[in-house]
Amino acid sequence: MRIVAGRHKGRRLEAPDGRVARPTADRVRQALFDILAHSDLVDMEDAVVVDAFAGTGALGLEALSRGAAQASFIELNAASLGALHANIKALGEDGRAKVIRADATKPPAAPQPCTLAFLDPPYHADLVTPCLDGLAARGWLADDALVVVEVAADETVTPPPGFRLADERERGAARLVFLIYGAA
Repeated sequence: MRIVAGRHKGRRLEAPDGRVARPTADRVRQALFDILAHSDLVDMEDAVVVDAFAGTGALGLEALSRGAAQASFIELNAASLGALHANIKALGEDGRAKVIRADATKPPAAPQPCTLAFLDPPYHADLVTPCLDGLAARGWLADDALVVVEVAADETVTPPPGFRLADERERGAARLVFLIYGAA
């Protein structure tokens, strides 16, 4: 697994041993960031990012590589946290990355609202709505923030109150769902 583009292009990312994490595949991450680059859904330059269920941090680190100002990573699993810290250090992103050991469905109060959120919960675990509700309630999402949710291709995401569907794409075994927070 590598960073796909930007200033860290080609740099390897570590993953914990075993089946602790299911990092977003490089080709899915490439497709996701191509969609973002060619849309008006978010301005990656200077974006403030939260990567919930961060695992290795691949999504948030890819955003930093492509110009995001800062990223917060929410992760609970100890093995994933080890890999996440190692990846941040290896890329020299200690100053723009903050790791928060917490349940992504019950996050602590946000240090500041984010303009871009990535949610990559375990497939088929029904954690999307609790996470969206938790992030919204604790101030993690700015008005009009883009939330990108990755679920299994056979899963559906129904936007909870306060969110609206902007787009949805299937890429291999993954479904990418793009939601806007706080939009009328």
